[in-house]
Amino acid sequence: EVQLQAFGGGLVQAGGSLRLSCVASGFNFEQYIIGWFRQAPGKEREGVSCMDGHDGRTVYADSVKGRFTISRDNAKNTVYLQMNGLKPEDTAVYYCATDRGRCSMWHRAYEWWGQGTQVTVSS
Repeated sequence: EVQLQAFGGGLVQAGGSLRLSCVASGFNFEQYIIGWFRQAPGKEREGVSCMDGHDGRTVYADSVKGRFTISRDNAKNTVYLQMNGLKPEDTAVYYCATDRGRCSMWHRAYEWWGQGTQVTVSS
């Protein structure tokens, strides 16, 4: 059974940093893509970043380029999202997701999802 568990959210002041973790189990982690998404109240779920399994190719939303970094530790079946320079508009519930194929920023491309972790950035 594919399982993802995201954690690491919290409350931080603008300009601060957080690192989210997504721990995976139940599938061949190295061969799957991992995506990070976020959803703010009243807004659609949007792609933040994703990473391919086999070649580590990464994609970032324009809104987070230069501030967020996605990485993975295959030995720990874990993907990280390092978030620096946080802004109030980054406030949202953050989700990790996985599927086969190529990295995508479209949430419907992912079949398996972890529970969300809340990130709140105060001004």
